[in-house]
Order: sequence, then C-alpha cells, then structure tokens
Amino acid sequence: MTEHRDTGASQEARRREEEAAKGQTQQMPGERAQAEPTVPQARRSGEAEYAEGRPSGAGEMADMMARMNWNLFAGTLLIVLGGFQAIWGVTGVVKTAVFLVGAQQLILPANYNAWGWVHIAVAILLIVTGLAIIARQTWARHVGIALCAIGAIANFLTLGAFPLWSLILIGFDILAIYALAVHGRDFGPAGRRAGA
Repeated sequence: MTEHRDTGASQEARRREEEAAKGQTQQMPGERAQAEPTVPQARRSGEAEYAEGRPSGAGEMADMMARMNWNLFAGTLLIVLGGFQAIWGVTGVVKTAVFLVGAQQLILPANYNAWGWVHIAVAILLIVTGLAIIARQTWARHVGIALCAIGAIANFLTLGAFPLWSLILIGFDILAIYALAVHGRDFGPAGRRAGA
C-alpha cells in the first residue's frame, strides 16, 4: 500500500512540475500560497514617469516646450499677418491703380481709401495682439481669434481687388485661428496650461 501511495505522490509531483512549466500552477490543499511579486503603483505623475523608465519631469518638460512652440508660432503668425494687412492697407490708401477691379465692383462696394484704413487698423491690432501672445497674455488668445476672423472677412470682401493676395491672407488667418483655438488653452502665464 505504501508503494501505491508513493507512486501517487510522485505522479502528483510530476504533474505539478509540468503545470509549473506551462505557467499554470494550482494551489494544492494544504500548500501555502506563494505571493506573486508586485510592482508598487505610482501615486504621483513623477513616479509614473519614473516607473515607465523616463526620468521624473521629462514628459512635463516636453509638454511645456510644445506649448511654448505653439505660443511662439501663433504670436509670430499674427505679427506677420499684421504686416501683410498693413501692406494691403497702405496700398489701398496711397496707390489704388494696382487693384484689378474698381472699388464699386467689390463684394461690399466702398472706396479703396476706406478699405485701406480698415486693413491698417486690423494690422495694428494684429501686431499688438501677436506681441501679447508671445508675452503669454491670456486675453490675447480671444482677441487674436476675433481679429483673424475679422481679417479673413475683410479679405474676402475685397477678394476682387487682389484675388491671390486675399486668398493667401485668408489661409493665414485660418491657420492662426487653428493655432489659437486648438492649442490656445496652452497659453498661460509661464507656459502653464490655463485650465491646469
């Protein structure tokens, strides 16, 4: 009878070894459960980055640099748009002979002198707002979006005078609106997210 018991025990031991090799060990009655080694859960963002193999703060620094890049891009684009609007405005005030159609053939008929002053006013506001965005002024985001929308509408209304120039400016206005609207939440003091 003892031989039979030894054979059963050796078969049981062999079965456990096979299951262990497959990774499917089961706890037998009377055996102590072996605890699986655990990895402590990260509690703070720095610990989570460290647990992922990145040094603490590396992800935060990359995010801050991306926000600063969008901030600089949007501000610079508004300044460039202001320069383009100023060129259009000065041309409208000083030399109306370069336009393709007469002022009465525009979508919103008005003389080029009036349109020139509208573009000059928008240009000044765009340049000031662009500088404010680079300086991380939170109010500048909303003003910039509004000015780009006004600039796009003004360029659309004078599309007949300078078709290619107006289309380029409308494209830049849309790009600036995108930068300010989609990434604008990142414009805050010292590069911090406004909502964070």
